[in-house]
Amino acid sequence: MKINIKKGDKVIVIAGNNKGQSGEVREVLRAKNRVIVSGLNLVKKHTKATQDEEGGINEVEAPLHISNVALVDPKSGDATRIGRKKVDGKAVRYSKKSGEIIK
Repeated sequence: MKINIKKGDKVIVIAGNNKGQSGEVREVLRAKNRVIVSGLNLVKKHTKATQDEEGGINEVEAPLHISNVALVDPKSGDATRIGRKKVDGKAVRYSKKSGEIIK
């Protein structure tokens, strides 16, 4: 399966508890087809105290499945699909909605 979303992309959640919220991709887990989006899908994780850090209940971002997020169109701010085309001999990603190139 081709993953069109990269680290640093702005995405919007299209399904699940966080539907409609957007954020930036912090990490892409290719083997599991999942992404971690900053500030979204927060879960409570109980951690044991170690010499380095304090124990307690922390909120961490859990991974979302890649099919539940869509890239945000740079022009309109809506969810869009991604296409690929050659520009000056380089393959670039572009928004299918507006045709604008995604950096």
